[in-house]
Amino acid sequence: MYKILMIEDDVSLAAAMKKQIETWGNEVRLVQDFRNVIPAFVEYDPHMVLVDIMLPFYNGYHWCSEIRKISDVPVIFISSASDNMNIVMAMNMGGDDFIPKPVDADVMIAKIQAVLRRTYDMGGSKIPVLEHRGAVLNLNDASLYYNGRQIELTKNEFRILQTLMENKGRIVSRDTLMTKLWQTDSYVEENTLTVNITRLRRKLDSQGLPDFITTKVGSGYMI
Repeated sequence: MYKILMIEDDVSLAAAMKKQIETWGNEVRLVQDFRNVIPAFVEYDPHMVLVDIMLPFYNGYHWCSEIRKISDVPVIFISSASDNMNIVMAMNMGGDDFIPKPVDADVMIAKIQAVLRRTYDMGGSKIPVLEHRGAVLNLNDASLYYNGRQIELTKNEFRILQTLMENKGRIVSRDTLMTKLWQTDSYVEENTLTVNITRLRRKLDSQGLPDFITTKVGSGYMI
């Protein structure tokens, strides 16, 4: 079974497409908040995305571009604007195929199955990411994205964020973080960890992510 995220604001069309796709044994989730698609994408971790071009707030090209910053998951555009210019634009933005409206159920299923087979039968895989409050940490290239911007991280900052985000909602001790940072059980000056945490917090604050990391006095840190 494959998980498919659908970004379509036409409620009746989305429901009909969802029902048709699920009859073939796949699972479909519909995006509800068209302002904040990326957190929904990361939380659901789909095998494929179906996205309309004309959407509230931001168009489908925008969301495809944002998804491409953190994932190589296949994206299929859906649109009534099926002229050559829009098809070319969709492909140039990182799309894998294009389904014109009005949607023909048989054509839709054939295209979805072909892209899924091409992607996953040939060993394709999704990029591993972690997400919190709209900030997305790409574990492949150690990059952090928020509000469409890439936030540069040092090696230590990435390791701190990765460890905290992997344990979201749980306290991570200073000893655990120091071991993760320096990959050693030997003694490391504790002030070095404090300096790294302070710099990371300032960086996150400056990018619109205040209080991203919480200090638990005497215990450690948590997200």
